[in-house]
Amino acid sequence: MTHENSNLGIVIDRRRPLRRCLSTHPTDGAPATETTAEATTAPEAAMGTIVDIAVSNPDFSTLVTAVTEAGLVDVLADPAAEWTVFAPTNDAFAALPEGVLDMVLADKELLTRILTYHVVAGVVTSDQISTMMAPTMEMGAVGGDLMGSELDVQVVDGNVTVNGANVIAADIMAGNGVIHVVDAVLLPPDVAAMVGQ
Repeated sequence: MTHENSNLGIVIDRRRPLRRCLSTHPTDGAPATETTAEATTAPEAAMGTIVDIAVSNPDFSTLVTAVTEAGLVDVLADPAAEWTVFAPTNDAFAALPEGVLDMVLADKELLTRILTYHVVAGVVTSDQISTMMAPTMEMGAVGGDLMGSELDVQVVDGNVTVNGANVIAADIMAGNGVIHVVDAVLLPPDVAAMVGQ
């Protein structure tokens, strides 16, 4: 299933994960990263903030609701900040166990922890992604777990996963960062255990 937002030129293909492969640049011999997926970004998309882009894409309507409920709009819309957001689609939220989304939306502290667990400080584009443990913004959230607040980013055979979730669209550039779309909601380990995931 694909969805295209003509205003942003973004196509999300939920059937295929993002694939990364190293190739050699023909002019200088330096490694270059090439992404292959049915996900593209128009240069005009860089004009808005991360929040502007999310609001403009119907695939992120649940995420936008959650960010609003958590009071994180100003943080993620700050033009002076730089963020990398691993953004779950509506389908990712719908795949949570029954009742979990409603429970989380009703608990602002828990919601904030989960949302900030999707955010890494700085701009990390697909050509910079490698297998790593990436510290998240959740470390500073109320109730955050300093030991469990890292994302497990894996690059295996060109496929990029974050805590096991597939990156299905990458490098959606914003004026204050970058969005990589993931096909599952990322949960801090203690929250995942609590909800049975």
